[in-house]
Amino acid sequence: MSMKMQKSPPELEKTFEEVFPDDPRAERRKMFGFPSGVVNGNMFAGLFERDIVLRLGEADLQTIVTHYGAQPFEPMGRPMKAYVIVPRAIVDERQRLREWVQRAFEFGASLPAKEKKPPKARVKAKKAVR
Repeated sequence: MSMKMQKSPPELEKTFEEVFPDDPRAERRKMFGFPSGVVNGNMFAGLFERDIVLRLGEADLQTIVTHYGAQPFEPMGRPMKAYVIVPRAIVDERQRLREWVQRAFEFGASLPAKEKKPPKARVKAKKAVR
């Protein structure tokens, strides 16, 4: 049984666009069908349904969880390491949100670049020999 995901509200998409890093290394992509930010092949931020999600380094993760009550990001019920759902108090304050997205961008930029995967070769079915 497949679960249908909710689309992100247009206001949240607009907010995400407003705080997206102004850096040529930051790429816009779709992840899980939602807008996201990628640097060197590493996702650093994105939307998931009604939430903004960030990938942060250990110190920032501790801060956002301890001081702001951020929850782990658990799509499909499984936590994604280093990803959190941004608390509403931060989402509602554009400047603070922009700062957190920038921290996520800097963390993503510090990670080893992911190699672009070559397209998978299509395997042709062999005809049965009679």
